[in-house]
Amino acid sequence: MIGLRRTKIVVTLGPATDDPAVFDRMVEEGADVARINASHGTQADHLRRLQQVRAAARRADRSIGVLMDLGGPKIRIEGFRDGPVRLEEGQPFTLDTALAAKAGTVEQVGVAYQDLPRDVSAGDALLLADGQIVLDVVAVAGTRIQCRVRLGGELSDRKGLNRQGGGISAPALSDKDKDDIRFGAEQRIDYIAVSFARDASDISRARALVRDAGGAARIVAKIERQEAITNLGGIVEAADAVMVARGDLGVEMGYAELTGLQKTIIYESRLRNRVVITATQMMESMIQNPVPTRAEVSDVANAVMDGTDAVMLSAETAMGRYPIKAVRAMADVIEGAEKYELTHTSTRHRVEKLFTASEEAIAMAVMYTANHMKVRAIVALTESGATPLFMSRIRADIPIYAFTGHEATRGRVTLYRGVYPVIFDVRAATTTERLYHSIFARLLDLKLVERGDLVILTKGEQSGVEGGTNSMQILKVALD
Repeated sequence: MIGLRRTKIVVTLGPATDDPAVFDRMVEEGADVARINASHGTQADHLRRLQQVRAAARRADRSIGVLMDLGGPKIRIEGFRDGPVRLEEGQPFTLDTALAAKAGTVEQVGVAYQDLPRDVSAGDALLLADGQIVLDVVAVAGTRIQCRVRLGGELSDRKGLNRQGGGISAPALSDKDKDDIRFGAEQRIDYIAVSFARDASDISRARALVRDAGGAARIVAKIERQEAITNLGGIVEAADAVMVARGDLGVEMGYAELTGLQKTIIYESRLRNRVVITATQMMESMIQNPVPTRAEVSDVANAVMDGTDAVMLSAETAMGRYPIKAVRAMADVIEGAEKYELTHTSTRHRVEKLFTASEEAIAMAVMYTANHMKVRAIVALTESGATPLFMSRIRADIPIYAFTGHEATRGRVTLYRGVYPVIFDVRAATTTERLYHSIFARLLDLKLVERGDLVILTKGEQSGVEGGTNSMQILKVALD
């Protein structure tokens, strides 16, 4: 039921995962969280896939988290009248926000974002199709942005557009995003990701919309704009989780900066006790090929060693030819990388910080103790998942089991590195002796420990009270 791979795998849903048998196999191979990409498909599609995920989780007798990724203000060109065009270096090419949606030619194309002429000026560089085509802005006149092609290539309908260095003023949440947030709240989705977040206020606005809709989803800040790097500290503080969205971030900031930025984002997120996901093109070649490249293996392994909580598959599972093999390959690479991590007592995570929550203080004491004793497992009786989150910030090879009766909490912790959800109703144990007996019986039933093993237990004095963890105990597994 529960494996000991610590870094989690996020898989994106799509046509390639729609066969229930395929998704069941992906779960068997190690999928921990399912991602719904709201940029593609309808809410009916999302609901159908969400129901499939939950059915697969029941069949596998495990928790699968769900993350909905909002489309955000992706700036795109419109379409071409006669199909794709080829732009040649040095030729003039115009972007026109007033041009009809399918009126594009080799000389000009429309743009869906009406405020683009106000956001750019002569001398700017515009990047199309993930930076594969580069345009230099020559002049802006009314609705027309006159450019010259610096780097040419084939250009087709609805390709993305970025301004090098950032500066596009489109708000992070569109009307469609707000409608998708309401859908996510109604469907009890675990995480909602805000695309193209610029600052902390974008995250706070999304959280307010989720709560107003009656949802409890945690908010993921996608870091993919230059403005987000400038405001990184505030964004991380405002969010529950962070995604290193390397596609658009690489386009805006330049690919040479990407590795250093990834390491910085992971470090800053963990420092602030936030969950972090590394995403985009991690095993891109497996869209068409049954094995990853050596470069992709190194990419995933380095993210694991940097301390990411999760790595994400996008088109590899959504529309690739080998979705099951992609999950298996990623799991294998993670397991290989985790063998070589520094997972012992040398961590200095937040040692200079003043703890303000008892859960964090207990969690740090637990991890220090566990790393200096022969402890087989850590059991956290948890309502909200806060204590196991704090524990997961310390690198260790000791599994953390989040014992909880709350489905939402089990879904939430599926994203935490080294934390595994276990169904457990603490209210059924009316005495301390019965509580210990129930915990040991559950651990033994799941074959997570053996009799005589040492485990560390964290709990609060008042069972069922959120935020009440205030004690740790070292126990020997026994059913006498």
